[in-house]
Amino acid sequence: MFRMLAVAGTVLAADQVTKAAARSLLVNGQSFPIIDGIFQFTLTGNTGAAFGMFSGRQPVFIAATLVAAALIVVYHIRMKESNIWLTLALGLELGGALGNLVDRIWIGNVTDFIHVTNFPVFNIADSAIVCGVILLIIVMLMDMRSYKEEKKADVSDSV
Repeated sequence: MFRMLAVAGTVLAADQVTKAAARSLLVNGQSFPIIDGIFQFTLTGNTGAAFGMFSGRQPVFIAATLVAAALIVVYHIRMKESNIWLTLALGLELGGALGNLVDRIWIGNVTDFIHVTNFPVFNIADSAIVCGVILLIIVMLMDMRSYKEEKKADVSDSV
């Protein structure tokens, strides 16, 4: 549990520090080019979910995030033999969820500032959630593969 919370805390801290820096250095809608035409910092406030969908439903998003965070913690506790990759995946997801939750509660919207051309503006929390989900899928697929191989070996041993 400590490792998952350490990952989540690190993501939460990095997310909040970078968002605070973006808010202090940029005006809403302002862009600062990093790699001209490809990558820039652009400050926006998002009241919706991913990519701005379902804007203006803050109470729903706050409640959903609290439920998701609780489920992540409970799932981690129930996984008695969780491996480091599962712990990392869940920590990334929890930290990202909490990073955006802090914004929703204290600011009223989620601060986004990382802008890759032809892609919606996002933040560290969003990146952590996406990476955590991808890693969780990989862990689950590997577990399924191991389970199938064990079953196959059990069948071979019994014959």
